[in-house]
Amino acid sequence: MSEMIEIIVDDKTYRAEEGSLLIDLLIREEIKVPYFCYHESLGADGNCRMCMVEIAGQKRPQIACDTLVKSGMEVNSKSTKIEKVHTDILELELINHPVDCPTCDQAGECSLQDLYMDYGLHDAKVTIVDKVKHDKKVDLGSNVMLDQERCVLCARCTRFTDKITHTHELGIIGRGDEAKVSTMPGRKLDNPYAMNVVDLCPVGALTSKDFRFHQRVWFLQSAESICHGCAKGCNIYIDHNKMKYQDDVIYRFRPRRNDAVNGFYICDEGRLSYKELETNRLESMLYDGVVVDEHEAIAQYKSLLTQYQGRVSVVIDANLYSEEIEAIVAYAERIGAKVFAPLECYNDPSFADDMLKSAQRAANYGAIVKMGLETNMPSDAGLIINFNHPTHFNAEAEIHFSTHKQESNALLLPMAAFSENSGSLINEVGLEQWCEKAVEKNSPAPTVLSWLEKVEG
Repeated sequence: MSEMIEIIVDDKTYRAEEGSLLIDLLIREEIKVPYFCYHESLGADGNCRMCMVEIAGQKRPQIACDTLVKSGMEVNSKSTKIEKVHTDILELELINHPVDCPTCDQAGECSLQDLYMDYGLHDAKVTIVDKVKHDKKVDLGSNVMLDQERCVLCARCTRFTDKITHTHELGIIGRGDEAKVSTMPGRKLDNPYAMNVVDLCPVGALTSKDFRFHQRVWFLQSAESICHGCAKGCNIYIDHNKMKYQDDVIYRFRPRRNDAVNGFYICDEGRLSYKELETNRLESMLYDGVVVDEHEAIAQYKSLLTQYQGRVSVVIDANLYSEEIEAIVAYAERIGAKVFAPLECYNDPSFADDMLKSAQRAANYGAIVKMGLETNMPSDAGLIINFNHPTHFNAEAEIHFSTHKQESNALLLPMAAFSENSGSLINEVGLEQWCEKAVEKNSPAPTVLSWLEKVEG
């Protein structure tokens, strides 16, 4: 580890590792500095020149993303002179930028909008008619759409495909006003993490075809959660909105930074898995394919429990929260049932890679292992009480607490999905993480804990 030294920024003293990048200190200490091209996972590029600061002893301003911290360094980030530099550079960035804000998906979370309000507000010297035109609605592939006119050539997307995925689909072609991002000849953007370039883009040049024109971001509410696509435990935001009189709807998952798990990114499959929470949901209680009310459903539940007393097996989905699993185990003990959490069906080696995709497709895999539950299939084919496990059983009688519809003559009881509840998960390396409740449905399905109270009442 490098030596910790002191430097002065805007007349205040800060500590940092000697030889680290100045911009990392400014970002960490929330000292306002504009930038487009720099990103902590991609390193310095130095092409946008926005992060200029004054450094004592230097003849001219320096870019913070390519300046190494030295002992005794004195930095000024907000003098009149340096703010004029920021304004001039931003004006250059905006010369050919279209006035698309009213229709741009990035509006409301756009770095260019924010920086213009801080450093711009200048009169344009180039009319809309005179601006250089590039292609709009360029389909790059992998659910990503490019608007070349909006691009500020920060090169974050091209560096992502070079440094992170090592797939090299994107590059910058042309020179001067004709420079633009494009795919390599004969190629499409095609890798399992391609949609991360949408998050990396600081403006509205790269947008998601899945989210495009579906919702304005200022209407969205965000909850901190964990992706349930595999046992990696990638941190995400669940962005949702409940319009007046309508149901709460999830519009997208976004990666949430956690350097111990997923860094800044998530895989595309996990990102799009929110759709499973919005479709084919079980909403009614069914017995032998017929809708029943709660009173009849609970009566039938208790009748089956009495009929198969001593031959009851409880099966637990390894995607349930730890608090739910613990409550189910305790309930099983009270009714004298055996508990199983079969894991074989979650094993998918074809899904795994050396980045963020685990072969174990169970979000709470670590909790099942930690609790020491039986991970084989139940052998007694009496009554199976299934808490959302995806396996199809062949028992004499079955009760399914399920989030989604299924073809079965068993007793089917709808339950809340993970986004409609809160709880903790333990990933494949034993890290415990918390998920906030995101969605509040108009007619919410009961949670596991609510159902256990009902059937024991």
